[in-house]
Amino acid sequence: MSHFGTSVQPSIAATAAGAGWDAQPASLMAPEANPRRLSWLDRGLSLFTHVVAGEAAGALLVGMNAFLVLVTYYVLKTVREALILTEGGAEVKSYSSAAQALVLLVLVPLYSWVTSRLNRIQAVTGVTLLFAVNLAAFAVAASMGASIGVLFFIWVGIFNVTVIAQFWSFASDVWTEEQGKRLLPVVGMGSSLGAFVGAKIARPLFHAMGPNEILLIAGFALGACVLLTRAADRKLRRTSPTQERIASAPLDATDGFRMVISNRYLLLIAGFVLLLNLVNTSGEFLLSRLVVDEARKVAGASLELRRQFIGEFYSNFFAWAGFGGLIIQFLLVSRIFKHIGVRAALFIVPCIALAGYGLLALAPALAVLRVAKVFENAGDYSLQNSARHALFLRTSREARYNAKAAIDTFFWRTGDLLQAGCVYLGTRWGFGTGDFAALTMALTVVWIGLVALLFREYGRQAEPVPAPVRTVRRPQTTTMLLRGQHTVA
Repeated sequence: MSHFGTSVQPSIAATAAGAGWDAQPASLMAPEANPRRLSWLDRGLSLFTHVVAGEAAGALLVGMNAFLVLVTYYVLKTVREALILTEGGAEVKSYSSAAQALVLLVLVPLYSWVTSRLNRIQAVTGVTLLFAVNLAAFAVAASMGASIGVLFFIWVGIFNVTVIAQFWSFASDVWTEEQGKRLLPVVGMGSSLGAFVGAKIARPLFHAMGPNEILLIAGFALGACVLLTRAADRKLRRTSPTQERIASAPLDATDGFRMVISNRYLLLIAGFVLLLNLVNTSGEFLLSRLVVDEARKVAGASLELRRQFIGEFYSNFFAWAGFGGLIIQFLLVSRIFKHIGVRAALFIVPCIALAGYGLLALAPALAVLRVAKVFENAGDYSLQNSARHALFLRTSREARYNAKAAIDTFFWRTGDLLQAGCVYLGTRWGFGTGDFAALTMALTVVWIGLVALLFREYGRQAEPVPAPVRTVRRPQTTTMLLRGQHTVA
């Protein structure tokens, strides 16, 4: 059965191998190093997941890249919170999130158009460097006294759903489905560790320097991410002739929105992502509201003291959530995937969120919400994040970039747009914290229902069949024949 209709070709990076842990990759995509014995690097990584000989180096390069991307994002995220909440407040923050969805209506088709003319490493390099230049521009504008809070908030949201989504598209593209189920949790370890470290270093950075200097440092970090991506691409494209062809080929110019709307599986993923973000940002709004109230009590009218209180609170909050996500990612994610599978793992975080907002509805206090959000975000950063990206292992290559870009940008930010509408109506109707918590509970129930539909549809998806690879046999030398070597180009 075709996954996306007649207009979408099957993924040439996919495999028809079984999804179990002991299944080996298809021969077309198997790394040439597989016949070798496990290296010390392979053995070390095998403590966390099943590793085939020769896979560890590439997985660690991609994981290091994930680490640095997430460190950069969480430092920028802490700066963003301090700027937007002191310049506008929780309501302005929600409305700015909604504006991101409108911007993405233009950016998603533009992204698809650009990537159709570039191969994957050219696309990743160009987009990442563009964001690095943007950071330098923000630093210059802030040094000249401009108020950048709202614009920077929108920019960080675009950065999150573009650069990070693009990174996960790259990670899904370099491995088969069977390899991805084993190795994406390793990449998630780098992601979770980066979230934790980024949140932890944000606080001392705030004390040591101002936002302008932090923005410049983040720009250099993105440059380092480009170098890591290119190193990983060089390493992984040599694993097979098929992967070499994938790395060099541009994507088809397929409209991401059209792919999502025309395919039930992708549409369910889009709805899942929308509700995930709607529930999460509703919780973030409640947290921001309570933090701003607490900052006014503690710091009074001093803008500088309020900004410092908010920055330190969020640095500590993100650090705890990142630490929890790190523990879950290192110790639980690969085991959960092994024992219950990707689709069943999707239920866990919504159930945690439902319990947390139910508790908040009964006891609307900052201490209660802080604990509930730490648990929810820890699961979201680790288990939910890995499971969500693993859903695309059963899609075509075009879906991994174009449809995924539409889902992770526009549909994700549409959740922000809907949440801003909830805030506007709730504020006009005089909702208190308990009322907003009850509304978020109801949204979480809808989210769980959609996960049930996605659970069923995932089981119906046949694994994509790899496209045939034309092989050219090289003439064998006398030395090669004596050694028993057989080379296929």
